[in-house]
Amino acid sequence: MKKLFDDISFKTSEVITKKYSTSFSMGIRALHPTLRHAIYAIYGYVRIADEIVDSFHGYDQRRLLDELEQETKMALDRKISLNPVINCFQEVVHQYDIEYQLIDQFLKSMKMDLQKLEYNSDLYKEYILGSAEVVGLMCLHVFVEGNKDKYDELKPYAMKLGSAFQKINFLRDLKDDYHVLGLTYFPEVDLTQFNDGIKKSIEADIREEFHEALVGIKKLPITSRFGVYLAYKYYYSLFNKIQSTPAQRILNERIRIPDSRKVSMLLGCYLNYKIANTIQ
Repeated sequence: MKKLFDDISFKTSEVITKKYSTSFSMGIRALHPTLRHAIYAIYGYVRIADEIVDSFHGYDQRRLLDELEQETKMALDRKISLNPVINCFQEVVHQYDIEYQLIDQFLKSMKMDLQKLEYNSDLYKEYILGSAEVVGLMCLHVFVEGNKDKYDELKPYAMKLGSAFQKINFLRDLKDDYHVLGLTYFPEVDLTQFNDGIKKSIEADIREEFHEALVGIKKLPITSRFGVYLAYKYYYSLFNKIQSTPAQRILNERIRIPDSRKVSMLLGCYLNYKIANTIQ
């Protein structure tokens, strides 16, 4: 019975999401129940691809990523996969008419990680487009539940939010990316000379993207607005902590938000949203 396999597939991606990201899990739980399984499916898929390039050292990462791409294309054509993560992902792609181009762009950015590139401005923008902005657009297809006009209206805001999230990830993960993986994403930034002035210029860019993204969040359907707002508030809280942390500490320590703080923030956002019926 295929429904049973499909249910198991979605449950697999849900488990992956909850194990890898408590923050995104909180945001997904704040979505309307009818939307959650689709966002779990998207996150589960992109998480597996990300793990191939970030964590599967000692294995043929290029081959693994190529196989993931091949299996994805076959699944999209056949509308089924024996890989549970790919199986539920392809179902969501078909259900919400997610453009294959977004998937191709995402996988292209994952391959860029394996090349250990020196990022100039153009490569930096292309990487962020594929690794973050298109993922936001996949989710936006779900959030607007197939409404093409609404999708087109909110597309620029979703891309700004994805970009802001990714740039914060770059700052948060600077230590491991640089010292462990040998990666430097910020264009024309010599991390041996990384200082508070360079950090502040990066933060100014992120701050502007957050400001623009919030405009779009307020326009989301009620079924998805609070969940996305919660993810926004979590990342803004992380951003505030990064802003108050000296550059040299950022370079040598991964900045985190304690789980207790995440729960407190969730409750605060929920009460504000319910009582004032607004987001700030």
